Amino acid sequence: MTKNRRLVYIALLAAQAVVISLLERAIPFPFAFAPGAKLGLANIITCISLYTLSAKDTFMIICIRLVLSTLLGGTISTFMYSAAGAILSFLGMWLVQQLGPKRVSIIGVSVTGGILHNVGQLVIASWIAGTWSVMLYLPVLSFIGILSGIAVGIAANYLLKNVQTLRMFADAKQNQAATQK
Repeated sequence: MTKNRRLVYIALLAAQAVVISLLERAIPFPFAFAPGAKLGLANIITCISLYTLSAKDTFMIICIRLVLSTLLGGTISTFMYSAAGAILSFLGMWLVQQLGPKRVSIIGVSVTGGILHNVGQLVIASWIAGTWSVMLYLPVLSFIGILSGIAVGIAANYLLKNVQTLRMFADAKQNQAATQK
């Protein structure tokens, strides 16, 4: 894959992630019993990029999404919550992905991201509130994180298998990994 092609692909994924984030922000909270919970649909792009690009490129997409989403309608507090959740989620997803496809599927990687995103956000909330009692909300958010992680993983898996361009990038990443071994 040429450098220009990779950069265009990264830009397209980042743009899609920003648009999905903005659309999701416009949707009222789907979980009435868990205020603040969201589906995390932009993580579809994170999953896709983890399976088609390097970790460095995936992290770049996440950073671009965080900054642009904040500039297009967020606040410094939404940036702090989103950044903590996204970075912890990315690290966990990348580590779990390293176990290999025989041990964990993209759905498992996505569920890991869903749970860790909530952990990251609650750590920031605990820091701001000055108490760890905020973490008592974790079981409720973890349940929602598991459900949305499953849905996001299924969607990302479907896209990776059925969109020819994504398959091409995923195959290129697998071939590159095989030649490096």
